[in-house]
Amino acid sequence: MTYPRNQFEPQDGDTEAGIEITQDFEQFSQRNDVFTRAFWDETVRTKATDGFFASYRMAASPRRGDGFTQRDFALRNAAWLISDVMTDRYADQGRREGFQASISYDTPVAPKQVEVDDPAKMSTEIKRVANFFGADLCGVADMDSRWLYASRIDTRDFSEVPNDLPEGMTSVIVLGHEMDARLVATYPSALAGAATGREYSHEASIVMQLAAYIRNLGYDAVASMNDTGLVIPYAIKAGLGEYARNQMVITPEFGPRLRFSKIFTNLPLAHDVPKPKGVRAFCDICTKCADACPVKALPYGPPELGGNNVSAIKGVRKWTSDAEKCFGFWAKTSTDCAICLRVCPFNRDFRKWKHRAWLKLALSPLRKLALWLDRKRGGRVKPSAWWNE
Repeated sequence: MTYPRNQFEPQDGDTEAGIEITQDFEQFSQRNDVFTRAFWDETVRTKATDGFFASYRMAASPRRGDGFTQRDFALRNAAWLISDVMTDRYADQGRREGFQASISYDTPVAPKQVEVDDPAKMSTEIKRVANFFGADLCGVADMDSRWLYASRIDTRDFSEVPNDLPEGMTSVIVLGHEMDARLVATYPSALAGAATGREYSHEASIVMQLAAYIRNLGYDAVASMNDTGLVIPYAIKAGLGEYARNQMVITPEFGPRLRFSKIFTNLPLAHDVPKPKGVRAFCDICTKCADACPVKALPYGPPELGGNNVSAIKGVRKWTSDAEKCFGFWAKTSTDCAICLRVCPFNRDFRKWKHRAWLKLALSPLRKLALWLDRKRGGRVKPSAWWNE
């Protein structure tokens, strides 16, 4: 298939987005993401990783530690339910939708297209509809095939199959979904995993509804979660935030505390632009996430070219984690870990004036003062406190 302006070379807006690629750039193969490798790569797959995945399907092993009781696992797994139901629909065809395959059309494309004379006005409309369905953020990026997976996975045997999209896609709509701050404060715990699961279930619903709306306007719309392509570059290009040392997108509204989904479409839309505000400069002097990581999976120093790690994209200069160490810790605890999110200085409620004042300081030349002011924040809240509120 052919897309406009999509060659593996620098694109407009890369500099503003902080994206630097080299001649060694290669599209990433989804077969090599660490979660998929945990099913086929014996250097990653262990009894612990098998147990990790099984624990989300009523095979958890509750223990006495705070945050890992039966009710903690029960809430986490219940939070994932809607996402799981959607994901399992076509498992017999090797499609784990939302994770290893895009989400199938549940509605046809209307035979008559709504005429779009003003793409900017249509972008505003899409953002309004996204908000109506429950998205907390919405931006629109140019369709850039560099971030599409080189291939997707047939989950029946984990073989590579074509990562097809309809012809003529021109835009990527990126949606942000806020995670519950009170649960995030309890990471790492099975209870905190409910914050992740709830947003996956929310985003499954929201992204499918917005895609259906677009198809009813007469245009193609492929709903996507973790599948099909890397969402972080699209989110940055859509002006939603900036890339950070903890491998997350820092947004002005929620810091790193959100999940992303996306829609590939040919609906005529105006594209947003990257909006760098100074997160990179702050991360250059802050190592709180790397310091707090129990297995030291996060990097120190400046961004470097990835590619040495099988689960890292090649030819992109960025902060890159040790995926095997990271997921190994997840498997050991039988739940996802987001300590790096919890301790991030940007993990704040920016609806409050004092946090907005801190943000202004952090994004200014006085960033060292902002970091010093943050020194006592980010500690873990006991999960039992959430149940006792």
